[in-house]
Amino acid sequence: MSTPQLVVHRDKELMAQAAAARLITKIVDAQASRGYASIVLTGGRNGNGLLAALAGQPARDAVDWGRLDLWWGDERFLPEGDPERNVTQAREALLDAVPLDPKRVHAMPASDGLYGNDVEAAAAGYAEELARSAGPENHGPVPTFDVLMLGVGPDTHVASLFPELPAVRETERTVVGVHGAPKPPPTRVTLTLPAIRSAREVWLLAAGEDKAEAAAIALSGAGEIQAPAAGAQGRARTLWLLDAAAASQLPRALYPPASA
Repeated sequence: MSTPQLVVHRDKELMAQAAAARLITKIVDAQASRGYASIVLTGGRNGNGLLAALAGQPARDAVDWGRLDLWWGDERFLPEGDPERNVTQAREALLDAVPLDPKRVHAMPASDGLYGNDVEAAAAGYAEELARSAGPENHGPVPTFDVLMLGVGPDTHVASLFPELPAVRETERTVVGVHGAPKPPPTRVTLTLPAIRSAREVWLLAAGEDKAEAAAIALSGAGEIQAPAAGAQGRARTLWLLDAAAASQLPRALYPPASA
């Protein structure tokens, strides 16, 4: 696993714009070298802010949207089209405005979908979809994502992996159902840490003073059970993208910027 690198921006707007430009470059580079790219999206204000910033960038036209696979790190287990679902918010922020191949948009199941209200079956179904998309070169049950993005919660949660709950302790399965999440809705579907760590690059997004303590805890040697963000690492790169407010409690020794 890679050592975390940090990039600190002046404010959340600049962070979103810079992260969007960085993501476009990664997608274009992957498509140029391999023919396609595979990205894992995150919800929340920072994830949606990045997508909205990407939608407004002229450079978005450099992406071949038809050769992009989109996955999600977690999802609220609600009916299709519910405004609280991450995929609904992502469509509004960006996805409806670009020519994606619908077969390559891998939304997590809804509570009124194929698996009904059975969140465990929904999680197993998404794990099977990941496994079907993994080739021999991936050496595991999930594709090797080019970039997997995660928002960091004030309690250090990432995806729907909350401190001390069973999902963050999972070491075998790639996707699990979550019951009793401490923020609504309580029932969710999430990638596990083993799936997250399969990504080439993991980007953790944190903006705002309410994320400062979480960033400091996760980057100061905390264990992943108590601070799930500490366990989110990419195979080649782990990149923390923060604004100045979220970085305000970090030791200055952690401040050197990541290499380009």
